[in-house]
Amino acid sequence: MSKAFDTQREEFSVASERAVLVSVALPERPWPNEADPCDEIRGLAETAGATAVAELTQRRHDIQLATYLGTGKVGELHDLVESADADVVIFDNDLLPNQARNLEQALGVKVLDRSELILDIFASRARTAESKLQVELAQLEYSLPRLKQMWSHLSRQKGGGIGLRGPGETQLETDRRLVQHRIRDLKRKLDEVLARKEREVKSRAEEHTVSLVGYTNAGKSQLMHTLTKADVYVKNQLFSTLDTRTRQWHIRDWGRVLLSDTVGFIRDLPHHLVASFKATLSEARHAKLLLHVVDASSPQAEVHINAVNTVLKELDCGDRPTLLVLNKVDRLQDRSLLTLLEAHHPRAVAVSGLTGEGLDQLEDAVMEALAEDFAEAEIVTDSGNGRVLAFLNAHAEIYRQEFRDDENEVVIRCHLPKHLLHHIAGPTVKVRFVERTGRPEAAGRREVG
Repeated sequence: MSKAFDTQREEFSVASERAVLVSVALPERPWPNEADPCDEIRGLAETAGATAVAELTQRRHDIQLATYLGTGKVGELHDLVESADADVVIFDNDLLPNQARNLEQALGVKVLDRSELILDIFASRARTAESKLQVELAQLEYSLPRLKQMWSHLSRQKGGGIGLRGPGETQLETDRRLVQHRIRDLKRKLDEVLARKEREVKSRAEEHTVSLVGYTNAGKSQLMHTLTKADVYVKNQLFSTLDTRTRQWHIRDWGRVLLSDTVGFIRDLPHHLVASFKATLSEARHAKLLLHVVDASSPQAEVHINAVNTVLKELDCGDRPTLLVLNKVDRLQDRSLLTLLEAHHPRAVAVSGLTGEGLDQLEDAVMEALAEDFAEAEIVTDSGNGRVLAFLNAHAEIYRQEFRDDENEVVIRCHLPKHLLHHIAGPTVKVRFVERTGRPEAAGRREVG
């Protein structure tokens, strides 16, 4: 990797720097928090280790192609940077490479956009080899189209022609090749990780699997700690979890459930991050049930719900069975906020992962949701079919068993997960589905085999 590219990657970091925050509202991207437009970008900057020393906001109908902001606002921002003695300007918007370059020239300090800041946070949070690979891939894919600006200060030699190109263009092509080769290597490694993850997740196909998803800092880790009594990292900060963790959750009158905590989402999460973290999020893609955790104490709860739903669709999880969990109700000063959320989402469950409030209702809701995956069935097979009998004893709730000696058959009434029915398939196995009331369905007998 060239020294120039290493330098650009280092400049992603804003740790210990004084930052001026800029947030621009556009018709297609309004402020989620009108009262405090810089609320989220301030939290992201502080998470990255920067100190917010000033803020600038503006409403625009469209962006200025050269500098994103208009000329007057750029001048105002320059004065603000000088008066605040700032080291960096952070936009709560995504900038084009030429816009970032032009702003840096006009302001005399480093300029980062929202995606660069989030990538910097993920890089600082990455602990395992897998998450480091995923973050590096996202950074490189984000940086590749921006390499050109690093060499804009080197002129291209006049005349052109083979062998007469300027040093800037030559170095640019070298950097691009190095980056493209590294991207290919990372994708190959991550494909191997994804294949291994998929095998691990599929090996738990017979388990009851539940995944926690939600906006960053919604309290997923605290809720998981309370439910499973497991020693998991809990801290009130953005993106405290990058690696999926799975623990056993024992639900009364039900048994064991495998509960997974996943990386938090955020509004306008960079596409490269979503793509590179597919291996980490494979737990959510294959879970029997998603618990969508929301910070009910946040005035932006509805915005957060919509942002998470958008990312879930991008991950092909939009059709997974989902239960909305309104968390942090212990922090509510005004319970009318909770009442409004419950009116919009009548099947949601209100809880506090910190105090334990509402966890009994959460268990009931989870049992009800998982039970929808169960079938009440009457299974008839040979008395000597040890494979099927052993499988049903291990995975089904058997409530009636009758042996017919004259026909050498056994009739079993049980509750069985629908996704496990194919395990009992065979030429001597007959299945009849029964309504929950105990009456056979009109469809009658269905043979599995």
